[in-house]
Amino acid sequence: MASHKSAKKRIRTNARKRAVNTLIESRIKTTYKKALTASEKEIAEKLYKEAVSLIDRSTTKGKIHKNNAGRKKASLTRHLNSLQAAK
Repeated sequence: MASHKSAKKRIRTNARKRAVNTLIESRIKTTYKKALTASEKEIAEKLYKEAVSLIDRSTTKGKIHKNNAGRKKASLTRHLNSLQAAK
């Protein structure tokens, strides 16, 4: 266990940041999977907008890398386009 005051503070701040990061990562994964599993065009479009918005916000805040965000958005776009082509 840390004995210095600054080390104790660092432990507290790291715990807070870890909690926020896991919350954001979990929300991204959940919305991403929901959007990919949607089979109806209207529902998929709504979930797509929500997922892309969340991914973009997370990228600008530095929670996920821009290439990771781009890859996720591209796969969501491909899924959405495949639904539109099928109907």
